[in-house]
Amino acid sequence: MTVAAKKYRILGEAEWRELAQNYFDIASALTAGPRLRRDRDEKHPVEDFLFNYYPYPIALIEQWQPGYGTVLKFSDLEILPSHLKNRRYRFDAGSCCLDLALMDEKERQRLQWILELLEATQQHVPNFACHGLHEWAMVYRAEEIRHAAIAPLRLPQAEIDALVSSRPITCTHYDAFRFFANQAKPLNRHTLSLDTRHENEQPGCVHANMDLYKWAAKAMPWIGSDLLLETFLLASQLRDLDMRASPYDLSGWNVTPIKIENPEGRREYETEQRRLASLAGDLRTKLIDAIQEVVLER
Repeated sequence: MTVAAKKYRILGEAEWRELAQNYFDIASALTAGPRLRRDRDEKHPVEDFLFNYYPYPIALIEQWQPGYGTVLKFSDLEILPSHLKNRRYRFDAGSCCLDLALMDEKERQRLQWILELLEATQQHVPNFACHGLHEWAMVYRAEEIRHAAIAPLRLPQAEIDALVSSRPITCTHYDAFRFFANQAKPLNRHTLSLDTRHENEQPGCVHANMDLYKWAAKAMPWIGSDLLLETFLLASQLRDLDMRASPYDLSGWNVTPIKIENPEGRREYETEQRRLASLAGDLRTKLIDAIQEVVLER
């Protein structure tokens, strides 16, 4: 295999196998609960969300991938895990690495689209005045209670409706907006569609920042599992904030609500939203850099 020494890092068999095992130990500790609940047909509205909302298997988080630019040395092809034998790897003389020549045009276009969305989002002014009202707008006037099978509402419907009607709704995320109750959609300050995501998504948005996990997953295996796991861990924190600020009663899971129906709750929400947005900004930059390296070379 001919590679440029300055471009690639080369991992010996013992080295990458240790990295892979350490990674699996960390990842499997995070997935153990969701796996167990799945086997028991149990639900957790916070911790299982990322595996239900996003169409990626639990195994994606658990399987170590080195990412583009790393060569793995091995003594026997049989010792390679099956996920390291996919069609994007080139094998030669006891080594393998991801090969951009094996990326098809559809995949390249998808990565380019993701890159442009991430760059556009990063450049927009963040909004920290939404206060998590999207979850409330989804149950406005009880047209549909999305999580009714899992958790009850913690407030009377009349109080939920009154809050939605009295507060400005400034949702900028289409995938959240599309679940709004029909009567709540006209209350949103922004007209959102799938085609205008690049124009509207902004770096303060809890859901846009949660989606870093989705875009990282779509960019696998090129960006590597370490970055994927970072986005997953951040998305887990964002989901926790999302549901704590929701109108659902999650006391059965020891989830303490952030009561955005009062000023103190809104301040608490914004403080945590800003903290997580700062972390997301750093991760978005890392994801942009990783995808850029792949797309520009391709």
